[in-house]
Amino acid sequence: MKKIVVSVLGYDRPGIIAAVSKILSDHRCNIEDVSQTILQTEFVGVFIASKPDDVADDQLLAGLKESLEPMGLFVLVKPMTQTSEWIPPESEPFIITTMGPDRLGLVAGITEVMARFHINISNLKAIFRGTDNPTHNFMIYEVDIPLTADQKAFRAALHERAKELGLDITLQHRDIFETIHRV
Repeated sequence: MKKIVVSVLGYDRPGIIAAVSKILSDHRCNIEDVSQTILQTEFVGVFIASKPDDVADDQLLAGLKESLEPMGLFVLVKPMTQTSEWIPPESEPFIITTMGPDRLGLVAGITEVMARFHINISNLKAIFRGTDNPTHNFMIYEVDIPLTADQKAFRAALHERAKELGLDITLQHRDIFETIHRV
């Protein structure tokens, strides 16, 4: 069995996950991970699946396209590469949230600071409604901060950049964030 990555993009509608999962199942592919979201009106889905060796990538792609293209969806299938180029360091999970007026460069400004401190972003949700009302524009970053990172310097740089961008920002350990936001 080989692992593949299936990416599906297009206008959202009911039945997309059902269609993708049926085709994968029909080709004896086992779904191992799925991440799916709706961005405004666009469906974005990424599936990691194991595929039998006797099922060709192009055969699977043809089956996916046959079913999904009539729904107006774009699909990509690629082998999952196992590489050891980057090995994640020991880290702690944190949540960074920002709120403020929408403007050009918000995501770039905050993520540049994270990259400088070798902070890995595992999930990002950014919602911009294009208004000056700061409660309508926010970002939630789930990040892994290496244990070796200078957290004091990172916090200072992050708060300085947020100030430059006119953002309110918080940084909390994920356990604390989840406890506070538990319903």
